[in-house]
Amino acid sequence: MHMKQIAVLLCLMCFMQMLPLPVRAEESETAYILMEANTGCILDSAYAEEIRPVGSLAKLMTAYLTAKAIENQQISLDTVLTAGESVSGMKGAVIWLKPGDAITVRELLLGLIAGNANDASAVLADKISGNAEQFVMDMNASAFDLGMKSTRFTNPQGFDDGQAYSTAHDIGLLCCAVLQCPVLNECLTTWRTFILNDTVELVNENTFTRTMNTCRGLKASHSAESGYCLASASETDGMICVAVVLNAPDEDSRFSLAKKLLNTGFSQYQITLPAFAEEFLQPLKIRNGTESAVLLELSSLPALAVPSGTQLSAVMVLPEFVQAPVKYHQRVGKVYFYQGKTLLCECSLLTSEAVPEMLFSSACGRVLHFLFS
Repeated sequence: MHMKQIAVLLCLMCFMQMLPLPVRAEESETAYILMEANTGCILDSAYAEEIRPVGSLAKLMTAYLTAKAIENQQISLDTVLTAGESVSGMKGAVIWLKPGDAITVRELLLGLIAGNANDASAVLADKISGNAEQFVMDMNASAFDLGMKSTRFTNPQGFDDGQAYSTAHDIGLLCCAVLQCPVLNECLTTWRTFILNDTVELVNENTFTRTMNTCRGLKASHSAESGYCLASASETDGMICVAVVLNAPDEDSRFSLAKKLLNTGFSQYQITLPAFAEEFLQPLKIRNGTESAVLLELSSLPALAVPSGTQLSAVMVLPEFVQAPVKYHQRVGKVYFYQGKTLLCECSLLTSEAVPEMLFSSACGRVLHFLFS
């Protein structure tokens, strides 16, 4: 090996040692997050960015990819699938599928969420992506698209293998995406049902599906590695609160904490649309353009979940002028919305029309028009 190659290798090894490792919290610490699903606003959290094993909560991503396959008309709820060899010897919770068994996508989704069935996950993965390995790649690609920056999936079932992990925040983002898939409503909110010609009974570990009238479902799980976990959602008057609890010490504490978080969301927060009076939008001056100024528009305002009774303030930032040419809907400034000193969101200020640059020919044309009009 040449000296130059050795130097490069040493530099690479040093660089790898400098890379930050994922942060793991102490096992005794329960991580949680409270979010509003429609706005994505975080209302409360603790240890929400620290990575944890999340066990079968990974099945929420399996359900999400199934919903997307239905949305893309790859399959439907009534599509009948045939179990392959991937269900043979499946460990953990199952609906006792054998290779060659026929089952609908609807039953598989119910088995997946309400019954936590690992063999149901395998059948769906095979159909959607061809095999489990490709499905895992699709799971991680979707996680990236959803902004789940601290998540790694290694199998469709959520088996704890020491390599898979996520965070309360990332699972919250996944929950918000799953709740936007109406086709999943039934499997998320079913407490008890029968599938496969009433031969298999399913009882949901998420008891909120039985005890909470406003429940939007999602999933409960537990394992030796991940402890007791819960992804829960509830809806009241159009506001959807999502509470994710990871690594709770026992079954009751995960539900009591989630219920407390959900109650906090509905009792102490409201959804509001930032107000901004358009009369404050004075025309913006243009230099060297065919027009001397251009009217402005505000980009769409996002809804926000804020403490009840909150008054928001707005700060507008604009240049004194812009140089022609100006494009239609060119971003020229921003409006920042604050709750006290906390920045909640920002919106762009856009030009309402295009304004060309004043060229010599344009100037001559204007002079002639003025002289002979």
